Amino acid sequence: MNLHLVDGTYELFRAHFGAPNTRSATGIEVGASRGLLRSLLNLLREPDCTHVGVAFDHVIRSYRNDLFDGYKDGEGVEPEILEQFPIAERVAAALGVVVWPMVEFEADDAIASAVTRFVDDERIDQIFICSPDKDLAQCVRGERVVLRDRMRDRVIDEQGVHEKWGVGPGSIADLLALMGDTADGIPGIARWGQKSSATLLAEYQNIESIPEDPGTWSVKARGAQALA
Repeated sequence: MNLHLVDGTYELFRAHFGAPNTRSATGIEVGASRGLLRSLLNLLREPDCTHVGVAFDHVIRSYRNDLFDGYKDGEGVEPEILEQFPIAERVAAALGVVVWPMVEFEADDAIASAVTRFVDDERIDQIFICSPDKDLAQCVRGERVVLRDRMRDRVIDEQGVHEKWGVGPGSIADLLALMGDTADGIPGIARWGQKSSATLLAEYQNIESIPEDPGTWSVKARGAQALA
């Protein structure tokens, strides 16, 4: 038995920008929802696809907006796609898959919670996180829990996380805090990129363990004074 956890928000945005606009008989834009439907049907037709959960950001804002003013809030998102979230959720539910429409929390939180819930379930052979989102790389565990980029037909296991981002899954959150994440509105540290961040975290694993004095670091990282 395999568990596929789908980032419905990513799928809906991808379909919105990649599929032609289509309106229903009542004039409602449904192009992205139709694209999502095709994507899920293709997944369900795969022989190793047995159990599927799809998570959506029913609203873009989450509790993280209360913690950080600059966090993504949906500003600038086209109304045509926001209006399709309820439609997309109904479409996914009609296919018989489990749907998590997130309000206070995010789709990523639902997927991470599902991984935590099922990672030790002996009935499950493998968990596929169907998203290229680097945030979710922190959920990867060996070859048991992997990222699956369906567009590029690529699977990333724990070794793949190291190769792609320079750190293990446990350091992904710290990596994004240092280098920033424009998709989520996280600024990071000025002139502090992925290479320097990965070099430092490969040695210290997390931000809290990094010595305050760069002169005592056991590795050299460009832009050290900016972090200090």
